[in-house]
Amino acid sequence: MPGITRRQFLESGARATLALGASQFIGGCRSVDPPYTPTAKPARVAAVRGANLYKMTREALAAFGGAEAIVSPGDTVFIKPNLCTAGFLTVDGVATGSCTKPDIVIALAEEFLRVGAEQVVIGDGGQARHFSWKELHTVDGSTNLSEESRRLNAAYPGKLQLACLMADSPGWDAVPSPYTDLGRILVSSLVSRADKVISVPVLKTHMITQMTASLKNLVGATSTEDYGFGTPSRMTLHNAMGGIEQCLLDICSAIQPDFAIIDGSICGEGNGPTIIPGVMGATVDMRDRLGDWLLLASDDLAAADATAARVINHDVDRVRHLRMAYDQGLGQTREDLIEIVGAGLDELRVEWQPATPMQLASHVVMQGLGLILDR
Repeated sequence: MPGITRRQFLESGARATLALGASQFIGGCRSVDPPYTPTAKPARVAAVRGANLYKMTREALAAFGGAEAIVSPGDTVFIKPNLCTAGFLTVDGVATGSCTKPDIVIALAEEFLRVGAEQVVIGDGGQARHFSWKELHTVDGSTNLSEESRRLNAAYPGKLQLACLMADSPGWDAVPSPYTDLGRILVSSLVSRADKVISVPVLKTHMITQMTASLKNLVGATSTEDYGFGTPSRMTLHNAMGGIEQCLLDICSAIQPDFAIIDGSICGEGNGPTIIPGVMGATVDMRDRLGDWLLLASDDLAAADATAARVINHDVDRVRHLRMAYDQGLGQTREDLIEIVGAGLDELRVEWQPATPMQLASHVVMQGLGLILDR
């Protein structure tokens, strides 16, 4: 939408949603279905293999022209990793595969600051109101997000912020959710008002949505206090008409993330997305399946996620939110219209244990046990 900022887009969309409220959301029922508007626009996904996540991240950016092709001088940038278990569970989310590797996030932040970003915010709204950035360590354990924040702020004074969204978000902006009975969804203003939004999920299977990657990662920009039914979760979004799938797509439609890098290093299979050894899910070191770690990058989040689904041998048409994303024109998922740069899909496919589908009633019971299934 040329000539309009993300903030202006959100404000105009929120006004339109509120206007719809009186006529289309009477009685809490959805009266309109999403239009069927699939895109024929081709997409590119960079597949980067290797053993050094810092180097791989820079290679992923280079495939799209480098950080300077994504971020302009003076931009505010929000980097959204998946830190779902941070501060909530005693298990090490980095080592088990529940959380995005800080190595990737650090490399992105440094590259965006190097090309002139005015501010870079690294943030997530996990299950804990506060969590320790020091515990979010790199794969080799040599440093962590707290130490790297100090290092980068020394080089770029005051330009890097770490944000636990439940505690640190200065406000919550309403984005339109016209295809659910909610009408609107509250998203952290740190995300909604950023010039550029980068989604950096870890690749995992999921008992509710079959898999989770860059599209679903944006659910973590919403508030557990508004949507948790008194639990550190987002059950209101799961219970909405259209399900969590339509909610996450409405968020992505409003926010319009600019870029995604999917972390295919230490990942999760089976009954995730939370990995608790012997209880939920199972850790996968991609080197054991592929011989290398893998990053998938794209400026089309649906294309990145669809490629990730194919890598782990999931049928894209049977992953509901990917099918819906394509139908609603939110990105490309057709294999014949996605160019994979750096590797062929056949050489990337690996065996992966799928999740066992869980009904929402069982999901509620699991929430009560504290086994969080948000992302």
